[in-house]
Amino acid sequence: MSLRIAVQMDPVSGVDINGDTSFALMEAAQARGHRLWTYQPQHLSWEAGKITARARPASVQRVKEQPAIEGERVMLDLADDVDVVLMRQDPPFDMSYITACHILEYLKGRTLVLNDPEWVRSSPEKIFPLDFPALIPPTLISRDVAAIKTFRAEHGDIILKPLYGNGGAGVFRVKPDDGNFSSIVEMFFGINREPIIAQAFLPNVAAGDRRVILIDGEPAGVINRVPQPGETRSNMHVGGRAEAAELNAADRHICDVIGPVLKQRGLVLVGIDVIGDRLTEINVTSPTGAQELKRFSGVDAAALFWDAVDRRLGK
Repeated sequence: MSLRIAVQMDPVSGVDINGDTSFALMEAAQARGHRLWTYQPQHLSWEAGKITARARPASVQRVKEQPAIEGERVMLDLADDVDVVLMRQDPPFDMSYITACHILEYLKGRTLVLNDPEWVRSSPEKIFPLDFPALIPPTLISRDVAAIKTFRAEHGDIILKPLYGNGGAGVFRVKPDDGNFSSIVEMFFGINREPIIAQAFLPNVAAGDRRVILIDGEPAGVINRVPQPGETRSNMHVGGRAEAAELNAADRHICDVIGPVLKQRGLVLVGIDVIGDRLTEINVTSPTGAQELKRFSGVDAAALFWDAVDRRLGK
C-alpha cells in the first residue's frame, strides 16, 4: 500500500546524495511506491487545532546537481493528507526546533510522526545518555566555573563542548597544561546562557568513534569514524573518515540496555556514538550514517526503517 510521506528537513537541494541519510530514506520510500513531499520548519503552522505545512511534492534522484525534482508548494493538512511525517531537519536544538516538536505532537493518534516529537524534544542528544550513567564516561553538565575547574582537576584531560551543538562544532580538548581553559569557558558563556558539557577525554578515540545505527531499538550495524591526524573530533562533518566495522560486545551491551527505551519512546531511527566501551551521545534528531553503513556492510538501514514504519502502521 502506498504511503503519503511529508519530510520536514533542510532544503533537499543541498543534500549530499552519497552521504545524506534523509536522502536515503526518501529514496527507499520512493522505491516502494510511496509519495513524497518536503517542507522546512518555517512552513509548519498550527491554527484552530489544524496542523498544516506548505510542502512541495518531490521525487529524488541520484543527480549531484539536482538531488530532487520538486513541484510547486501545496497546503497539506498533516492529519488528513499524509500517513507519515519524518522530522529530519538538522539542529541546532533551539527554541525553533522545540516549537516544531510541540506542534507536531498534536498529530499524535492521527498521523505517525518519526522520530516521536515528544521524545525528540525530551531527549537532547547529550542529555539523554545521563539516563544510563553506568554506560557513559565521567561527565559534568554545568555553568558553574568552580565546578568545571574541580572536574578538570579531577580528570586532567577533558573535552568541553556545547550542550546543544551538533556535527562536532565547538568541541575542544583541554589538556592539563592547556592555558586556554579559561578563555574557552568564557567564550561558551559569552555566546549563550546554557550550561556546557565536560567529559573525561577517552584516549580510545584515536582508534575511532563508533556510530551504531539502531532501528526500533535493535542494532542494525556500525561504522567506525576515525579522526584526521592531529584532530580530536571524528565527526564526518569535520573530516572524520568512515570505515567498516562490526558490532562488538560493548556495542551490543549498550544496545541491549538502551534499545527497549528507544522503542518505547518511538525513537525508531537512532545513531549512538561509542568510544571504547563508553556511550557518549544518543542522536535522535537527524542521525546520519545509513549510506556509509550500506556501502561497508550491505545493511540497508533505510529499508529496515520503512519495515519498522509498516509494523507501526500495522501494514
